[in-house]
Amino acid sequence: MTSLPPPRRRALLLAPLAAATACGTSATGGPAGESAKGGATAAPGGSGASGRGSRPVLRTQPGIATPQPAHVLLIAHDLAPTRPTAADVRRVLSGWWADRTARPAPGVTATVAAGPGLYRKLGLAAPPRLKDLPSFPHDRLEARRGGGDVLVQLRGPDAAACDRAAARLTARAAGVLAPRWRQSGFLPPHAAGETPRNLFGFKDGTENPADGELARWVWHDDGGTYLVYRRIRMAVDAFGALPVPRQERIVGRHRAGGAPLGGHREHDPVDLYAKSPQGRYGIPADAHVRLAHSRLDGGARMLRRGYSYDDGPDDRGLLFLAYLRDPALFVRVQERLAAGDAMNAFIEHRASAVGYVLPAPAPGESLGDRLR
Repeated sequence: MTSLPPPRRRALLLAPLAAATACGTSATGGPAGESAKGGATAAPGGSGASGRGSRPVLRTQPGIATPQPAHVLLIAHDLAPTRPTAADVRRVLSGWWADRTARPAPGVTATVAAGPGLYRKLGLAAPPRLKDLPSFPHDRLEARRGGGDVLVQLRGPDAAACDRAAARLTARAAGVLAPRWRQSGFLPPHAAGETPRNLFGFKDGTENPADGELARWVWHDDGGTYLVYRRIRMAVDAFGALPVPRQERIVGRHRAGGAPLGGHREHDPVDLYAKSPQGRYGIPADAHVRLAHSRLDGGARMLRRGYSYDDGPDDRGLLFLAYLRDPALFVRVQERLAAGDAMNAFIEHRASAVGYVLPAPAPGESLGDRLR
């Protein structure tokens, strides 16, 4: 790949978009989490049915806001050629949800999302923000590795546990859902509580929203959210051959500790406007951190849960997984990155998928009841 010319400065310094409205900002604005089994959690700041300040319950699936275990397995299914009905799919999803208590693979969480194609094929009304992602410049997407009517994220302590869980889910779906693709990933070794690093050696996920911001930027009032997936192939050797200062100017952060250029600690604010005495931006105009910064989207955030993958010396990279209230936020960010990110010389987007993560069921319901 060849480097792209840097974007026009004026485009980088546009006034922030009214993204809080576009992303459907919750009035609660308070923390929301998930139980170990995925279910009821209280979101502070709202009012309940009594109207006297009781807290509304967010029923969220597991495997999103909790700390990342070491391994992930992503599996996608399409409707089987037998043309199953919505009732058939609901039965499969309900069976998957019931399996949580069977614990066939200890420590594994399953997070289920419905793709836009599932709603079209079943004749159901899709959630309002669920649409196929547009194409972006420089995409080299492989259909066999992306898309899918039903997406499942399995996270666990080891790859074998995730494989066992996948086998059980696939067997339950026989005749209703047909496997489309699967992809495994891992976290490179890192100390507990530290931000994981990607295969370029840089910390990945520093700018994630804090727990207290998840109700604002991730969860909808019913506990649902949206998942965006991208399989990003990385030229690990070519990037690693660059001098570290050059790597840091491409990323916009120091490699050793993760601090933004011009800062000292990982979580120091990113100063997009600081300049040198010679008038150059401290964080270059085409740095990844600058173009992806939430300030350019009115502060709107997404929760990234990326994993690395290694499918051989010529196919290594990042499994980008983001949970957010509106996939339009990802589209805006990716349009900026595709137009001028210096990292484009070292990455290729090779697969893509989007889905609506169904809310966890209320007592007496099952996950299939959430597919309406």
